[in-house]
Amino acid sequence: MYSLVLVLFLSYLAGSIPTAIWTGRVLMKDDIRNHGSKNAGATNVFRVMGWKPALFVVLVDMGKGLLAVLVLSGIRIDVIPFGVHVVQILAGVAAILGHIWTIFAGFKGGKGVGTAFGVLVALMPVPALAAIFIWIVLVWLTRIVSVGSIFAALSLPFTLMIQRAMGVQVLTLYFIIAVAMAGLIVFTHRANIGRLLRGEENRFGSQKQKNG
Repeated sequence: MYSLVLVLFLSYLAGSIPTAIWTGRVLMKDDIRNHGSKNAGATNVFRVMGWKPALFVVLVDMGKGLLAVLVLSGIRIDVIPFGVHVVQILAGVAAILGHIWTIFAGFKGGKGVGTAFGVLVALMPVPALAAIFIWIVLVWLTRIVSVGSIFAALSLPFTLMIQRAMGVQVLTLYFIIAVAMAGLIVFTHRANIGRLLRGEENRFGSQKQKNG
């Protein structure tokens, strides 16, 4: 069990790398959480610093999820009494939790979308691609990032259901993690959902972009 503890600890640390915050400190000499929506995520980086830093943040955040699932989950110093898929999922979840509640920034990180997408690419590439397609379409239509993120997350279990209906073998465990991940993304966007219901959520290109 020492191996499992080590895997989860290292995955959490990897996920905890506060990419947006450190990028802001390097480029602006300030905390990104003092600007724009006050959120430590790629969307706020885009609004405050532009697309190049935002792209860097997205890629690194995705990389954290990929690293946890594909590399860190394979660390062994003793026997882990679980299957490979279980350990990979646990490592991915640890990375996502690290991103949201980062130990390097007072346990106040981003919303977990980028890291969750990296985990999905490693575990479930087809649902991940479907989710990014839905995200792109909805953000393009609505110009609201949170709408794309929420519905992309909610699409995950449905995509798995479609795959199974088409005869693709899908582990029940993947359904569980898809539902849990969708729930977590919705939870981290609860403030956005409130603003959406009030008609106050920001759109790209609008004059007022204070919340995100």
